[in-house]
Amino acid sequence: MKTIKQYKQNFTGIFTFALLFLMITAGLAQKKQIANNTSESIRPCEYHATQTQLDDLKRRIQNTKWPDKELVTDNTQGVPQATIQSLAKYWANDYDWRKIENKINSYPNFITKIDEVDIHFIQVKSKHKNALPIIITHGWPGSIIEQLKIIGPLTDPTAYGGKAEDAFDVIIPSIPGYGFSGKPTELGWGPEKIAQTWVTLMKRLGYQEFVAQGGDWGALITDMMGVQAAPELIALHTNMAGAVPNEINAAAFTDQPEPTNLSIDEKKAYGQLAFFYKHGLAYAQEMGNRPQTLYAIEDSPIGLASWILDHDARSLELISRTFAGKNEGLTKDDILDNITLYWLTNTAVSSSRLYWENKLAFFAPKNVKIPVAVSAFPDEIYTTPKSWAEKAYPNLVYFNKLEKGGHFAAWEQPETFSKELRAAFKSVRK
Repeated sequence: MKTIKQYKQNFTGIFTFALLFLMITAGLAQKKQIANNTSESIRPCEYHATQTQLDDLKRRIQNTKWPDKELVTDNTQGVPQATIQSLAKYWANDYDWRKIENKINSYPNFITKIDEVDIHFIQVKSKHKNALPIIITHGWPGSIIEQLKIIGPLTDPTAYGGKAEDAFDVIIPSIPGYGFSGKPTELGWGPEKIAQTWVTLMKRLGYQEFVAQGGDWGALITDMMGVQAAPELIALHTNMAGAVPNEINAAAFTDQPEPTNLSIDEKKAYGQLAFFYKHGLAYAQEMGNRPQTLYAIEDSPIGLASWILDHDARSLELISRTFAGKNEGLTKDDILDNITLYWLTNTAVSSSRLYWENKLAFFAPKNVKIPVAVSAFPDEIYTTPKSWAEKAYPNLVYFNKLEKGGHFAAWEQPETFSKELRAAFKSVRK
């Protein structure tokens, strides 16, 4: 018969074992939770601006301290006061952020952590079988808002005049430092790093084969994906091709006379490049050299808006016409949706740092050897001649010169852009 002492010893042993078991189980559960939060977990997300943020934005717009009006009748001194004051009036009195916020949240939004940075992306899967996965990258001063209009036509082509076999699964990430993605706290997040990150993202989503598309920074990032040539990437499409021959680029940058023996398309492209380097490159030089100096565009919504509007001459002309009451391609809400996203996410400076990180020439060939498709829009910073595209991309599988559209092609001309992507990747579908 056991003594009371023996019962106490047995109870103590059982209690100790149970406590150890619970501690080990809890520890394993905690480790699993930490792993899920920091490794390959993908979690749904939504964004909701606070009313305090929106009220503060309106107050700041209304309290803008305006400079004197420009002394010229064109855009040569920058964004015309009439354009920016019309924008400010609409922004403060009529614009409703909640409309685009609801639209963004109507799509499946996700966050996943890659190399210690939260990567935000929209993923919309097609209902059609054998849809081709595509990752589409925005640029500056753009955002995921650039691509929202093409989600429907790409994922559900039969509802937009296409065929079921034209369908895509669409993935639209926010570049690190932009929009709803995290802001890198360490150096090194240039186009090459982001290109690697996009491949990691697509593989994490389970795609064994996919294509990529980009304009502006997205074009450079997508080109670098092509250079790195991950086996899962089967082709790419660009609407701002890295195709300018080095000697042409050097001549345009230094404002030399037009080279001889250029074709009509090449002459047009040279003139566009020379104009951009002389009149439109200032923002890129400032952000490339001193992004942290741009405190004003983080503090003043009108400062931010004017900085964004002055990206390139053709886009500014279109936006000026829009705020003068002549809608074409972009609406007032389109323009302010994008600017307000920068404001609310406090990413004016963090997005600028990509220019500082970058060491690549925007328009120069990158030695991409995988299949490439190029769409050349007339109001792009430069309209790519087919002759240059063929030299820059030895595996050029598609080229088309469009009649209408500019730098933000997917945003401005979504129907045309969607048709371009269907045609561009037709030859690589299985």
